[in-house]
Amino acid sequence: MVKKPVRSIVAAISAAAARWIDGTFAPRVRALAEVSARTGYGEPSVEGAFDRLFGSLERDRIEAVITDELGSLDVLDRFVERDGRPRARALPVGRVCVLSSRTTIGVAIVPAVFALCAKCDVLVKDREDHLVAAFFATLIDQLPELRASLGAKQWDGKSDAHDLGGFDAVVVFGSDTSLTAIAAQLPHSTRFIPHGSKASAGYVARDALKSWAAAQALAERAAMDLLLYETEGCLSLHALFVERGGAVSPEQFGQMFGAILCAAAVDLPVGPPDARRVARLAMARDMAAFRGAEQEALVSDAAASYLLVMDPPWDEPPPFVSRMLPIRSVDAPSQVADYFIRHGVSVEALAVAGSRADLAEAAARMGAARVTAFGLLQSPEIGDFHGGRPRIAEFVRWISDERIGFET
Repeated sequence: MVKKPVRSIVAAISAAAARWIDGTFAPRVRALAEVSARTGYGEPSVEGAFDRLFGSLERDRIEAVITDELGSLDVLDRFVERDGRPRARALPVGRVCVLSSRTTIGVAIVPAVFALCAKCDVLVKDREDHLVAAFFATLIDQLPELRASLGAKQWDGKSDAHDLGGFDAVVVFGSDTSLTAIAAQLPHSTRFIPHGSKASAGYVARDALKSWAAAQALAERAAMDLLLYETEGCLSLHALFVERGGAVSPEQFGQMFGAILCAAAVDLPVGPPDARRVARLAMARDMAAFRGAEQEALVSDAAASYLLVMDPPWDEPPPFVSRMLPIRSVDAPSQVADYFIRHGVSVEALAVAGSRADLAEAAARMGAARVTAFGLLQSPEIGDFHGGRPRIAEFVRWISDERIGFET
């Protein structure tokens, strides 16, 4: 286990992340090309993902999360007095393994650094681009004492799950099917921290559509939420709901959104050709065209590289197709909550435009862990509850000392 004070660990993480913010840093340059090739995402999207990820790993922000969840930083180094309770110390849960996902760039790094702050030994089952391993190498440069506590090796999928029984906590990012298979192989004593398949959505209230200019600014921000990472992440915009009764109708907003996507796609172009994505989008486009008498399919550029579908049937769940977005007209947020509950779709985040209380209430009802503004859907704060779970609290075990006043 890590023996250094927590403040030294946090300082090393922050310093290593600061090096990765530099666009000319050689490990970052290599990782950029490798991640783009693996995911099929355009390099501008990957660049933005790196900036958001490593920019969030600042010392003050990490320490604020630890203090909020555990009560203080010192509790990770020694016994600390607590009001109305025995003094206590947060000890590392033990050995932690983090299984990375295919789509979200660097998603394993945040839980790994918080497990490290908890002074756990950490192994990440990395993707073939070795992004995590490269960052760990930079981190060890900053604090060589971490070498024995950090590791990353390539993740081979389900066949690699049999060796997870020796860990005290296992964090998994992946499909619900993969999570079920992995969980079945773990002993009951292992803390299982799953992050499965989820959707994110957007809701535009009528009061946010008070003018054409306001609607256009909103659509520009929503375009980023749709195009980043080819709509494949749990924080991508998978469904959009627009209230009737505003100065701009849902149909007008959809037409505007299509035009804005044409311009936005110049800055966030489609990555290297991917036959699977192309085929799924073409199939979705054909289905929308087949139903053309009942709904309008908005193919927004000459290359037909993305698709907006106005008012598809409510009995259809989110399509989860790259760069495809269903836009539904609604009268109230409760309809959105009903929609996701009826289809059994787990929601990670809801982007909203509007300030009414019923928007947050609907988000809570549908199980969302985060309510945010359009344009920020793909940029969560490091202190956000990913999947509704804490950041560091699951990587510690507590011991209390009740001897005060009983010394002999």
